[in-house]
Amino acid sequence: MTRAVIFDCDGVLVDSEAVALNLIVHDMCAHGLPMDHEGAERLFVGGTIPAVFHKARSLGADLPDDWVQDLYARMFTQLRQHTPLMPGIPQLLDRLDAAGIPYGVGSNGTTEKMAITLGQHPDVWRRLKGRVFSGQELGVPKPDPGLYLHVARFLGHDPADCVVIEDSATGARAARLAGIPCYGYAAADHPGLRAEGAILFNDMAALPGLLGL
Repeated sequence: MTRAVIFDCDGVLVDSEAVALNLIVHDMCAHGLPMDHEGAERLFVGGTIPAVFHKARSLGADLPDDWVQDLYARMFTQLRQHTPLMPGIPQLLDRLDAAGIPYGVGSNGTTEKMAITLGQHPDVWRRLKGRVFSGQELGVPKPDPGLYLHVARFLGHDPADCVVIEDSATGARAARLAGIPCYGYAAADHPGLRAEGAILFNDMAALPGLLGL
């Protein structure tokens, strides 16, 4: 049976990815790198905003030097207005708590962003606060396995005894490189997750059974 669970945040715990993606698509089109949402998702989802900046500039976008800070400011303004939980998260945490299985969060987002999004849900934030880690701030953003190895150590379990819950190929690669089994949360088939060895599922209510609870 699984002994600890490590969650990604955006797209797994909270429904926040569309806000960032919409802003990125708008800005790329405004700065000489036209793309649609599918292209932006393929290029950027799962990475950090600074990584988006450098990647976009390398592809020809004429982004201003302060773009990262400006994007964060606009993103946080929108996220503060309303960021819903992904369906089934409170009930899933209830099941993990009842089974005595510890959990934590490993995200490429900043701790400020996670406090903004998760903090809108006091009961969930109460359970996660102090267990939330930013790969960007630790200097090991995904796909570097260091973030998930750090969370596993914090939870007190060997990587092989943990599982990661991810929605991006980048995050699933980090889990694979860390030697941690990965479950990929996706509404439809996701070749990128499957290519990294993730076991796909589309309903948080199904996860306890997959974990052997």
